[in-house]
Amino acid sequence: MSRYAANLTYLFTELPMPQRFAAARRAGFEGIEILFPYDLTVKELSTCARDAGLEFILMSTPPPNWAGGPRGFAAEPGNEARFRKDFDRALMFAQGLHARHIHVMAGKAQGARAHQTLVENLRWATARAPHASLTIEPVCAADDPEAFLTCFDQAAGIIAEVAAPNLGLQFDTYQAHRIHGDIMAVWERHGHLVRHIQIAGSHDDEPFHDSICTAEFIRAVEASGYRGWVGAEYKPSTAITSEGLNWMHQRPMLGH
Repeated sequence: MSRYAANLTYLFTELPMPQRFAAARRAGFEGIEILFPYDLTVKELSTCARDAGLEFILMSTPPPNWAGGPRGFAAEPGNEARFRKDFDRALMFAQGLHARHIHVMAGKAQGARAHQTLVENLRWATARAPHASLTIEPVCAADDPEAFLTCFDQAAGIIAEVAAPNLGLQFDTYQAHRIHGDIMAVWERHGHLVRHIQIAGSHDDEPFHDSICTAEFIRAVEASGYRGWVGAEYKPSTAITSEGLNWMHQRPMLGH
């Protein structure tokens, strides 16, 4: 039985957010992600998820008053107080939504001081919420030149340095492809650290139509013992999301 979650920040955007839940369920998804769920209340979001029969899997840490500003502050020296205040507010959302994972966004920074800031903030956050599953995700420097976390080896080193049982890696196939080229090699090296997977094609579009996210990859994931969710986080190539969902009927199955 598959465990695929629709990222409602990118999918079904032709609909208002409350209507995207039911559309995701009709398409065959069992869970949802929303990167920044702060435009609606916890009660509204919980009701939408419950009515659609969907589990809330992932959200990110930018604050509820985020409105087009910077995304993430965890690695930014001098923004420690803001990060911690915003983390507490995000944690309140996550607890109310019963979200499985909170993605802690590193933000835009460079250098040794940024590294230490991120490590210290993650140590604080993992201790602050020992019951919560936190993730960090590398992003491609070519797409975001100012981003701090831009390599899976770098992320693995930070996870080892923080050494908290509730911190893991968020594995995005598009980012792994853009950063390292060979997602299978990245998975073989770091799959044991992964708490959540996100999939997309090589152009950040529908998965399973090209060589970066394949049945071979899903088989490797399953063979590894991974029992988490797979988030569909991509930019639909069609104006109506459902018109590009053929991959849902052809996708490899991931066991519980």
